Amino acid sequence: MKAPARGRMLQWIRCNRPSVIGVGLLVALVVMGSLLVPGFISVQNARSILLLAAFLGLASLGQTMVALLGGLDLSIPYVIGAANILLPSLINTGMPAGLAMAILVLAGLVVGALNGALSYKLQGQALIMSLGFGFAVVGAAQIYTTLGSAVGGNVFAPIPAWLTNIAAFNGRFFGLPIPPVIVIWIAVTVVTLFIVRNTWFGHSLYALGGSRVAASRLLISEFRTWLAVHAISGGMSAFTGVLLLGFSGGGYVAVGDPYLFTTVAAVVIGGTSLLGGGGGYGSTVIGALVLTVLTSLLVGMGMSFAAQQAVVGLLIIPMVALYARTPHIRSQI
Repeated sequence: MKAPARGRMLQWIRCNRPSVIGVGLLVALVVMGSLLVPGFISVQNARSILLLAAFLGLASLGQTMVALLGGLDLSIPYVIGAANILLPSLINTGMPAGLAMAILVLAGLVVGALNGALSYKLQGQALIMSLGFGFAVVGAAQIYTTLGSAVGGNVFAPIPAWLTNIAAFNGRFFGLPIPPVIVIWIAVTVVTLFIVRNTWFGHSLYALGGSRVAASRLLISEFRTWLAVHAISGGMSAFTGVLLLGFSGGGYVAVGDPYLFTTVAAVVIGGTSLLGGGGGYGSTVIGALVLTVLTSLLVGMGMSFAAQQAVVGLLIIPMVALYARTPHIRSQI
């Protein structure tokens, strides 16, 4: 390799170090799995990993955008749980499933925008504000779904076959043995990457995360961007919640609980800075795959849930320490 080409390659690696580290870690986990767990390298296991990673990836989209602004949205799991129990409840009223899904996604957008407005006004307490707002949303959903019922937190309804097909392990996409939710995730990823890299909105995320003062001088509205990002987070959370109904077959209010910190973990492991201005959804996709492959490996090795949490925590600590060595963009200008 010629010197200029080698120099460009090294420069590219330095600029994309988090993604390079994430891909390297992903490859290492796959190799370990193939050596330690029989059947780890199989079509069935790959399909299962991609299916679970798709749900995590979709739920993490909003978290990534909020992180690019230097914040976190802790309402995500509660919006997921609320949508998951509201959908079968609406289906039981006779509402078509497709219409109910559209209403809930729109409601998620509105809820996210309200969360964004409140968080923006109280940015010093934005983290707790989003958590409290999530509690309020899921509580209201439980109150609605338990009217006239003695059972709370679980709602059952006849799930349409097309919804089950979208999110089930045995789902098929145009006759191919691929769960359609994986294709949906790929499409969402492509659209998101295009928007972030080629539109004023995408550039605004990095500008605000890098320097709010500089962004204001470029006439970028911090309030509108903050509102839009949280609306996207709420909408994607609701979308994930309704898709999970097709996966589980019944509404369960706690279905979103695992996403409280796994969405943050996917963002962090992927290399997006929680201080804002660095990283992106492409990095989060890698982080979601790393987390899912790691979980599959640990389950295959027979580790308990507590042990899995310990290993994931031990992974996050060095990753954060490694990425923290990269100075924030504000200190490089």
